[in-house]
Amino acid sequence: MNQQGKLIIFSAPSGSGKTTIVKRLLQSFPQFEFSISATSRQPRGEERNGIDYFFLSQEEFRRLIDQNAFVEWEEVYNGTCYGTLRSEMERIWAKGNVIIFDVDVMGGINLKRIFGQSACSIFIKAPSVEALRERLIGRGTDSMETIEKRIAKAEFELSKAPEFDFTVVNDSLDVAVEQTEQIIRNFLAE
Repeated sequence: MNQQGKLIIFSAPSGSGKTTIVKRLLQSFPQFEFSISATSRQPRGEERNGIDYFFLSQEEFRRLIDQNAFVEWEEVYNGTCYGTLRSEMERIWAKGNVIIFDVDVMGGINLKRIFGQSACSIFIKAPSVEALRERLIGRGTDSMETIEKRIAKAEFELSKAPEFDFTVVNDSLDVAVEQTEQIIRNFLAE
């Protein structure tokens, strides 16, 4: 089973539980390594540079775009960019590990388009938009205005689910993790 050059992409509307699922998978599969995305936004809560994201200024982000340092990048919200650094992917593959991506929906679609059969793309979705709203409120990290923006964006993102290889509904975290693990085992066995 050659895992060299393989990557697994997770995308979801904010609040779907994607990051929680990815953290569980990282515990189950020791050969997986999380690809840390770069962003031009400020850290939230306990987030740390080089662990959760590479936090860059708008100017640094633009300079790296001009240097072709990103495999893919996107302005997700007005003035807030996210991207995948080429150097981060090369670092993980050099160790012989499988890259795990936790990226926004358009980033996930772009990565799948770029890497084709080497990539397995999984869309995680909450059981409903209302459940998503409740989860975002329960986090306590965003204002109501931000939450409503995220919900509006989620409705668009949900329309993109068919562009992913698999969709997993996160109604029960344990069941979602189990389904995701099976998808990944099948992909790695190919």
